[in-house]
Amino acid sequence: MNRSKIRPDVLRIVDELLECQMKGVFEFLEREENRGVDFQSLWGKVMGLNEVHFRERRGRTEDSYGLLTDEEMRFLAKLLRFSFEYAVNIEQERFPVPEDAEIKVVDVGGVPAEWQTTPSVRRDRVLLYFHGGGFIMGSPNSHRLLTVVLGEATEMRVLSVDYRLAPEHPYPAALEDCTAVYNWLLSTGIPPKNIVVAGDSAGANLTLTTLIKLRDNRIPLPAGAVCLSPPTDLAGADESFFENAETDPVLADVGLFWWIPAYLAGADPHDPLVSPVYADLRGLPPMLIHVSKCEMLCSASTRLAERAKAAGVPVILETWKDMPHVWHAFGLYDLIESKEAIARIGEFVKSLFN
Repeated sequence: MNRSKIRPDVLRIVDELLECQMKGVFEFLEREENRGVDFQSLWGKVMGLNEVHFRERRGRTEDSYGLLTDEEMRFLAKLLRFSFEYAVNIEQERFPVPEDAEIKVVDVGGVPAEWQTTPSVRRDRVLLYFHGGGFIMGSPNSHRLLTVVLGEATEMRVLSVDYRLAPEHPYPAALEDCTAVYNWLLSTGIPPKNIVVAGDSAGANLTLTTLIKLRDNRIPLPAGAVCLSPPTDLAGADESFFENAETDPVLADVGLFWWIPAYLAGADPHDPLVSPVYADLRGLPPMLIHVSKCEMLCSASTRLAERAKAAGVPVILETWKDMPHVWHAFGLYDLIESKEAIARIGEFVKSLFN
């Protein structure tokens, strides 16, 4: 990351978030079960490998296998989850979920999920949401402030899915959970025309792969899809991925080189149910894709949009300047662009029902 190339207000938001997350890291390390871990050495190893990853432009996923042990990846995943949720809980203290929002945890055939309902929504329409977090972290709680706002913008009930995470549960566990929840919705009598599937980052990947799997299994597809900063090619990274690292304050310096190997655990990264950019996209429903021009996943998002259009899929690609990865969440209360993007999502979703 090159701080001089990032907008000051974005830097301030990211720095405040990182400060909160670091407090979570220290609290995690103070726990009895973690006191024997040499975290300083392990994090030094991760940051050293991250530097090599970008300096040498290691674009193939295969280049990142075996750099960390399974034990190291499991520990890091637990630490990142704890610190992420720690920071989110502080954010929810600053900006509480609206009192009139009804939050209900449910078990969907063994998959945890969360209904989020506000007074203005139509209860017969569902926004099925898959959270981001690089396949290794995240939860309905971590994204609740965003998803409640999305529910209000789209006037839909939100069902936020707590799918299984890697490395404990690698591919295809998350995809199986997401498709199972969609099928459960159909079994309750919700017609597919009243469902929109959405997700950010890893959840946007799962949005696309869920649609592909449903289509291949000849299950009726939803009315549409919303993908925020989707990673569509887990097989490798192109040159723009590395170039945009300088202007991506969310993804560049967290050591994400091991996240995809942790998720795939040896699965073929070119599998269309892993990397939807390689899929036959014909027959998918209308979709909206949001991505920032300065984030590392910009090229992956635009390539997917181009392939979708070529396959006859009604797709809207909206690109934004100077925004961090999934700015909808990171700048929810601070960036006018976040509010504008959420409004655009609301307009798109409502257009599906006109």
